[in-house]
Amino acid sequence: MSKFFSKKYAKLTPYVPGEQPKDIQYIKLNTNESPFPLPKEVIESARAEAEKCQLYSDPTCTELIKKASEVYKVKPSQILPTNGSDEILNFAFMAFCDKDTPAVFADITYGFYSVFAELNGVPYKTIALKEDFSIDYKEYLGVNATVFIANPNAPTGLALSKAEIEEIVKSNPDNVVVIDEAYVDFGGESVVSLIDKYENLLVTHTFSKSRSMAGARLGLGFACEKLIADLNTVKYSTNPYNVNRMTMEMGRTALCRQDYFDEKCKEICAVREFVATRLRALGFSVLPSKTNFLFITSPAISGEKLYKKLKARGILVRHFEKERIRNYNRVTIGTREQMQTFLETVQAILEEEK
Repeated sequence: MSKFFSKKYAKLTPYVPGEQPKDIQYIKLNTNESPFPLPKEVIESARAEAEKCQLYSDPTCTELIKKASEVYKVKPSQILPTNGSDEILNFAFMAFCDKDTPAVFADITYGFYSVFAELNGVPYKTIALKEDFSIDYKEYLGVNATVFIANPNAPTGLALSKAEIEEIVKSNPDNVVVIDEAYVDFGGESVVSLIDKYENLLVTHTFSKSRSMAGARLGLGFACEKLIADLNTVKYSTNPYNVNRMTMEMGRTALCRQDYFDEKCKEICAVREFVATRLRALGFSVLPSKTNFLFITSPAISGEKLYKKLKARGILVRHFEKERIRNYNRVTIGTREQMQTFLETVQAILEEEK
């Protein structure tokens, strides 16, 4: 840290992204990326836009919003594209929280929530997950704070029902409720359809998981026109050209190929259930997942040791140091072939432990 670094950020603990090592070729099951490539037409759309990069991108994202409006069946004025869903989450902390309006979220959830709160000087409270790692929706009723819920949750993979989310939204009419649906396409229930019913609901989506665009950085926010207007005020006060022209056109083209991504989501879900069954047969406890990952633990080996042994064998999974979950690992679902290699490697490690 230099002597010039602002005191207001001196105690900030930054978010730690999943490893992206370059030393060897790993089977990457640590950052919840899709194992499947983009359709060729999506890639070609980026190449076409690259030839126009001397020009700024469209700050209004008109064509992307138009297509998203058709796919999600909402008005164009109810959509805000961003540089990944992380950006719109940060916008939400900036727009809807302050010293008198704290944030509230689960104690075990997406790690960026606490970072964004601290970055923006927002006081926050965490609510502990239940013993089974599920969110007790009743604890979020009438909390008099801006609510942030990842649904399905990460890293647990568990989800609340649409009815439970609606209860939370209804019970907090004077505060915004942000539902982060990064993993909803793998079995969760989306609440985008409720934005016409509730003026305090903001739903965020990402193209990083189910649409194979983690490296392109694209997110969408859905809310009533007034909330979107608030968020646009923040956007145009920070980075009006927040989505580059290649990503914008890739996103539009990807929305035209929803059939392809729906098929790949089904494939990931089928492989997820296959892997969960095999792991349980090996003695693992596996939470029932509505995401493209599994949250697992074994009485035969610590989470840290399994993570290290897998890494030494060329397989990356995500391990967390937080005390309550340090014996767990989060395992992204790859292709069936990748997961077969993972299972065989895990079995060999367990044999060694005996």
